[in-house]
Amino acid sequence: MALNDYVTLGRSGLRVSPFALGAMTFGEDPGGAGTTVEESERILDTYLELGGNFIDTANFYTNTHSEKILGDYFAARPGMREHVVLASKFFTNLFPGDPNGGGAGRSSITAQLHQTLRRLQTDYLDVYWLHNWDRHTPIEETMRALDTLVQSGKIRYVGFSNTPAWVTAQAQTTALLRGWTPLIALQVEYSLLARTVEGEVAPLALDQGMALVPWSPLKNGFLSGKYQRGADVIDSARAAFVGGPSEAEFRVIDVVGAIADELGTSSAAVSLAWLLARRGTVVPIVGARRLEHLTSNLSGLEVSLSAEQVGRLDAVSAPTLNYPAEVNGDTRAMLQFAGTTIDGEASGVYPPLLQSDVRY
Repeated sequence: MALNDYVTLGRSGLRVSPFALGAMTFGEDPGGAGTTVEESERILDTYLELGGNFIDTANFYTNTHSEKILGDYFAARPGMREHVVLASKFFTNLFPGDPNGGGAGRSSITAQLHQTLRRLQTDYLDVYWLHNWDRHTPIEETMRALDTLVQSGKIRYVGFSNTPAWVTAQAQTTALLRGWTPLIALQVEYSLLARTVEGEVAPLALDQGMALVPWSPLKNGFLSGKYQRGADVIDSARAAFVGGPSEAEFRVIDVVGAIADELGTSSAAVSLAWLLARRGTVVPIVGARRLEHLTSNLSGLEVSLSAEQVGRLDAVSAPTLNYPAEVNGDTRAMLQFAGTTIDGEASGVYPPLLQSDVRY
C-alpha cells in the first residue's frame, strides 16, 4: 500500500490517502513542542510528493500558527490547494471573556470558520470537524448550521471528534430525517493503547458507514519504539508532559516490538498497520516534528500483519469496556445462538439452558 492508494472517506465520494497528515505540531508556539516553519514545509513537501492528499489541522493548534503555516504554504504554490483534502476543526474559544467565541452554536461556528478560512487563505474546507461536544447547544442547531455552510460552498463535508456515541447518533439521525448534510467520519483517539472507542463509537461508525480517523495512533509516542523498559526516552518532546508507560502499557509495547523484530520493521509501523487492519474504513492521522518521523510512520503502509500477529496484538491490548459492551459480547452469543454459528460467529451453549430443562 502507498499514500496514493486512496480510500473513500465514509459514505461519501471524497477520496483520501490511507494516512492523513496531522499538522498539530506545525509551528513552535506555544510551549516549543512543535516544529519550525521550514521543517513543517519539508514534511508537507514529502507527504504530498509521495501522493498524500489529506491534511488535518484545527483552529487553535500552536496558537493558530498551524493554520497560518498551511495557508502560506499553499498560497506560495498556486493551483495546489485544489488538489488536497484540507480539514480543520471548530469549538475552541480563542477569545477570553467572549462566551460566543467558541463552541458549536450557529453564530460561533460561522465566525470560527471565517477566521480559519482567512488563516488558511482559502475559500472552502473539504472537511470541517466539531472538535468536542458542546453540551450547551442543541445538536440540531449545530447540524443545521453546518448544513447551511455546506449549501453555501464554504465546507464540503462534516465530521465529529471526541463526541459521545449517543450524541453522534442523535446528530446523524436528525440530519438524515431532515435532509441535512450527514456525518461521514469520526475523529477519535484510537490505538493499541486506547481501544475503549470499540465499545460504542466504533460500532456506530461501522453501522452508519462513517470512517474512523484516529488521532494519537501511537499514543503519545509510546508505540513508536522510543520507549523501552529501563531506558531513558530520547527524541520525545512529550515525554516531560505525559510521563512514561505503565506496566500494562509496557506489556503491549513488548509484543509490538517483538512483532516488529519478526517483520524487520519498526514498532510504529506495526502499530499503524494494526489500525489499518480494523473493520471498516480507518484512516490514521500521522504527525511529525521532523521529516524522519514522517518517513518512519509511513512505513506502516508497507507492513502486512498475519492473522496470528493480529490475534496476539488484539489479545494483549484487549480493553475493558463500559457496560453494556461486555454483556453484549460472548454472553450475548451464547444466549442468542445456543451453540450454532451465525454470520461466521460461533457460540457455546449457556450452561443453564440444557435441552432437558426446557419447559414447553
